[in-house]
Amino acid sequence: MSSINVYHFMPDKLNLYGDIGNIIALKKRAKWRGIDVTVTDVKETSGLAVSEADILFIGGGSDREQAIATQELFRIKDEFKAAIEDGVPALTICGGYQFLGEKYVTPDGQELPGLNILDFYTESKKERLTGNIVIESETFGRIVGFENHGGRTYHPYGTLGDVIAGYGNNDTDKKEGLHYKNLLGTYLHGPILPKNHEITDYLLQAACDRKNIPFESIGDNSTEENAKNVIINRLLSEK
Repeated sequence: MSSINVYHFMPDKLNLYGDIGNIIALKKRAKWRGIDVTVTDVKETSGLAVSEADILFIGGGSDREQAIATQELFRIKDEFKAAIEDGVPALTICGGYQFLGEKYVTPDGQELPGLNILDFYTESKKERLTGNIVIESETFGRIVGFENHGGRTYHPYGTLGDVIAGYGNNDTDKKEGLHYKNLLGTYLHGPILPKNHEITDYLLQAACDRKNIPFESIGDNSTEENAKNVIINRLLSEK
């Protein structure tokens, strides 16, 4: 059986709103294709060979937990950046997304350094942006999820798409997430992958393509589509 390796960073700290469900979705949709997924829970990074990962995943956490995790990730930030530049697929959620940037500014003005993987920043406010969200994406079609964040992220890169209902990166530009090479950053919990099979398959296919593993389509995604449409129709009817 073909196999891909997923590095799951700090699962003991970064599992806000059930983000572990993203790992479950990756394993399930890979298994349906006869592909085995080996998940490595990375709780410390000393001596970690980032180059051996086929998919990188960082979930979301509270500001305190995220700050602790980021200090651990600082040890491998050069290797992590090299992997992103080389096209390794990655999914980063909420705090895991925010701290890929240059800095995170707390509501009281304190600047917390980010990993500076990409050139962007996040400013946090006491008023949180919370609720279900629908996004129109050129790459993935319609995306659904749940957001709950005080951070407002600003960057010059591609995004997951335009916000139809909800907030997204901030409360001004109506864009959500970040899409750079095969790196996806997003505020969507819920978790995002079980609700959006297109994104799950994007990450899996990118990993398989890099290893020359055949990636076959799954014929029937009607169950996933029907579940997504229930959420979309409910939210759009409330607008």
